[in-house]
Amino acid sequence: MQPVRSRRDFFAEVGRGTLIATLGSGLASDMAIANPAEPPASERLNFEALEPLVALMQETPVAQLIQKLSEKQRAGTDLRTLFQAAALANARTFGGEDYIGFHTMMALAPAWHMTKELPADRAALPAYKVMYRNTARINEFGGPMAEKLKQVHARTAFSGDRPTGEQLRELVRNKDMAAADACLAAIAGADHSHAEDAFNAALFTVGDNTEVHRTVLPYRSWDLLDVIGKDWAHLLLRQSVHYCVKSEREYRHTAEMDRPRQVLPKLMDQYKLAGRAAGTRTVDDAWVSALCDSFFTSSPEKAAESAAAALADGVDPKAVGEAISLAANQLILRDQGRRDREIQPGKPLGSVHGDSIGVHACDSANAWRNMARVSNPRNQVACLILGAFQVAEDRLNRGGDFQTWKPRPLVEDLEKVTASDPASLLQELKAAIEANNQSRSTALAGRCAQLGLDSKPLFKLFLRYAVSEDGALHAEKFYRTASEDFAASRPAFQWRYLTALARVTASAYGRQASGYHEACERLGVTV
Repeated sequence: MQPVRSRRDFFAEVGRGTLIATLGSGLASDMAIANPAEPPASERLNFEALEPLVALMQETPVAQLIQKLSEKQRAGTDLRTLFQAAALANARTFGGEDYIGFHTMMALAPAWHMTKELPADRAALPAYKVMYRNTARINEFGGPMAEKLKQVHARTAFSGDRPTGEQLRELVRNKDMAAADACLAAIAGADHSHAEDAFNAALFTVGDNTEVHRTVLPYRSWDLLDVIGKDWAHLLLRQSVHYCVKSEREYRHTAEMDRPRQVLPKLMDQYKLAGRAAGTRTVDDAWVSALCDSFFTSSPEKAAESAAAALADGVDPKAVGEAISLAANQLILRDQGRRDREIQPGKPLGSVHGDSIGVHACDSANAWRNMARVSNPRNQVACLILGAFQVAEDRLNRGGDFQTWKPRPLVEDLEKVTASDPASLLQELKAAIEANNQSRSTALAGRCAQLGLDSKPLFKLFLRYAVSEDGALHAEKFYRTASEDFAASRPAFQWRYLTALARVTASAYGRQASGYHEACERLGVTV
């Protein structure tokens, strides 16, 4: 129901409209007439007990943020509560509609997991780092006056039985943001108790196209469920709905771009996958490797069909997901690095961190694989078919002869590694990373793999740099991607993820994250 306006509100709005028409929208905007400083209270989302902390995240000048966060912690606010407030501030402000904004949202869950891997005195570092980025962008974006997510008003069309994922997808295709918001809210339920249903419904529209941000945003939002709680899960999922509606409005949707919309239903029907229970057939390492090679050498349509055929044959979905991640991993190991025309600030010639095709592909594959793990049977199949489609598309989408380029570590680089004791290898790996030497970093990781060494010291080293370096918005997310894929993979393939992480870490080193130095000072730890 629309909020009731007073006569004063009505005449004020009429007067504002008349003045804007007289002055012109540009001048009116400059005079802060066209857009009031904040949305009406009846429209604005309110986070109840968390509202003061959310407001702090939105309204504090970024130069004062880390001091404020450390004061809150000393006064007894725990890290989980800080993460809740940061996620809600991000969602309310950006709503999945701002590039840096949604990248920051996607970094929050990885940063939360990283806090649990660090010693107690350093645990807050990844939190402060990402929250600094969050508030900095909120400051730039306009703070409360620019908020994208408002209260959702119920629609009579959704009364009675809750709507479906298909209905949500149709509203998104029709570019109707308000109706799509209302549809998702109706699916989540008035008491927000149907978070899983809302997640599964959102995947219908997410799966309309395969693109890294469209794919990763819902997974990393869902990954915050244990932090944010089910009461606000639907709010984070609204960001994906907004992202998808914005895509429908702004992208040129050709038949070529929209191929997943034809490929997925065709294969679901052809292989009779709708309603099929997940398979349990186990397969060996050679089978997974062969499916990975199929994904890596096929067209997107053929890769998707290989995944569908395997699922129809009763193969355990986890094995199909592993093959998708392995294929994406090859794009990092084989990448020749940025070319002259791809150089950007913070992303020099030969670099592979940030939005490189390999990092994007691995993050996407990881998201599809994990969403398949936590979704309903229909979406489990859909995620794996689309994941296979996307990894093959990623291989082709920026050019380059990935099938001819050799994966790292290269034989000639391995031959140059003479150390064999763990301490020496770890020290040499640290030096290689800090010299931005990707080739030697991958060779040292490869040598550790050959010797069957413990992976934990390497992860500890990589975590240090994932916290300290900016990584062009991807440091936290890719560290978590590599960690999750390592943990979910067979011993025969695990070290490929550490080798890729060694390469990306060496590429990213030397560009310290904003706020990191102050965070170390406030916490009393070494930089």
